[in-house]
Amino acid sequence: MFKILKNKTLHTRFLNQKLFITTLLFITTFQGILPATAQPQVIPFLPEIGNSNGWLPQNSQQSNVTTCIRLDGRCLFSITYPKAQIADRVEIIQTRLARISTLYFSQENPNLQIEKKGENNPRIYVTIGNETIQLITIGNIDLQTEGIDPETKANLIIEQLEQGLERGKQERKLESLLIKGLISLSILGGNFIINKIITRHIKRLKISQETIGEEKRRDQPMSMLLTNRHNWNIKEVQYRLLQLAEAGIWIGCSLIIVGLFPYTRISQIWLITLLRIPARLGIVGLGTYVVIRLSYAVIAKLTSALMIRNLLDFRENQRLELRINTVTVVFRSVVTVILTGVGTIIALSVIGINTAPLIAGLGILGVGVSLASQNLIRDAINGFFIILEDQYAVGDVIQVQEFTGFVENINLRITQLRDPEGRLITIPNSEVKIVANHSSNWSRADLLIPIAYDADIDQALYIVKDVAQTMAEDRQWRNYIVDKPEILGVDNFEERGLIIRVWIKTKPLKQWEVSREFRRRLKVEFDQQGLPLPVPQQKIWLTNGNINNKDHTDHIVV
Repeated sequence: MFKILKNKTLHTRFLNQKLFITTLLFITTFQGILPATAQPQVIPFLPEIGNSNGWLPQNSQQSNVTTCIRLDGRCLFSITYPKAQIADRVEIIQTRLARISTLYFSQENPNLQIEKKGENNPRIYVTIGNETIQLITIGNIDLQTEGIDPETKANLIIEQLEQGLERGKQERKLESLLIKGLISLSILGGNFIINKIITRHIKRLKISQETIGEEKRRDQPMSMLLTNRHNWNIKEVQYRLLQLAEAGIWIGCSLIIVGLFPYTRISQIWLITLLRIPARLGIVGLGTYVVIRLSYAVIAKLTSALMIRNLLDFRENQRLELRINTVTVVFRSVVTVILTGVGTIIALSVIGINTAPLIAGLGILGVGVSLASQNLIRDAINGFFIILEDQYAVGDVIQVQEFTGFVENINLRITQLRDPEGRLITIPNSEVKIVANHSSNWSRADLLIPIAYDADIDQALYIVKDVAQTMAEDRQWRNYIVDKPEILGVDNFEERGLIIRVWIKTKPLKQWEVSREFRRRLKVEFDQQGLPLPVPQQKIWLTNGNINNKDHTDHIVV
């Protein structure tokens, strides 16, 4: 009991760690949505990302753009400028700030003075030693965006600049670098341990999936097949989420370690900006895949529960299994198409494409395609009624026109048959007008047995009846024969002899096996009773041309 509780506790800790790292990646990826002025420092190691670094394309009608001025990758203050000129202004200010930081960090005890000049458009000057540098001129656009007066804006920039320079100097000290180096090693060590645990779980899930996959290929009841499908899809979701967690841990740890040091923190910004679009598309794609797999698991679970609540006798239950399998395949196809379309629209929206005109355009395109693809619509409608009316299902043997075969696949558009020669025949559902189902609910072995004209017909009928009855009582074959065999008697006179017809009602698709075994047993019994099967023969009459002259008439049996 203690061992079980301990394992559960470890599993809970592992899930909490995985959730934390995944949340870390999520925050890293989505942090740039907040504006620079309102965005809190959620994680100490991750910098704020202003709107200028956002992953969404800027609106072409937006005249002004707000962005951050950074020191060591951290946002000191924000500026606003027309979109066409914002890049030049940022470059000038960043160049001046780089010169200021170089002077400040290179001196042991720098003499720093920051002052503002002017009233309406104040200018910020920074003096370090004997060198004075103009950092920024605060414009009206900067003030209008934030809704503050020039003096407040200037004081805010001076305060943030002083704090940023002092923080940067402290971070460059040897003691601070050593501490952050130890933190980096600890993060790497924890990363390797957690990834080792995740890798072990991934391997176990992969082995379990392969085992379930092997069971799916075996001859097993539909209820077990549906249970295996449900379990396989659940494990597939777990497998993909663990892979996402593993990738998230590596990316998150890399970003954290890079963000610890002032020299590499700017690389964190570049990495986040570079990975933002692929990360969001990847999350949408993986989310769509996970939802599809979960829907597969739900479909399998519901159909399995439906079978349990509708337990019928074996024949009807077997037919129900075939129908449920077919409906499950169709539902999975429909769900896949719908969710893939929804995922595509979401993916387009997260990269800044306005999907409203796209959806409207797709609607118009759909009308045009429907007019040009009437055959596809007929296929879909006929396929729907084939499945709804249970005309046939996957696993049946049917005949459509001159084609006969085993139904391997059916969806709303096509039916695929595998004929006795192994050829895969694809038939559009609109072409399925008259269909003969050889395996719906039950089947029948229709046997025509030839008996020679000179044989004892009563003895032959007795032998046929005895063989049929013995086979129906046999332990191996009584599970295939669902009713008492019918000996219909002499059915016809043919060239090779008398024809005795026998009907044996069997389970679906078992009529051919029963027929082959019955013929084998009947031949053995005929041989033992000295009753040979007839061979085709003809009588040829030879005359001398005079029909009335019987003395000159002979015949030869061939």
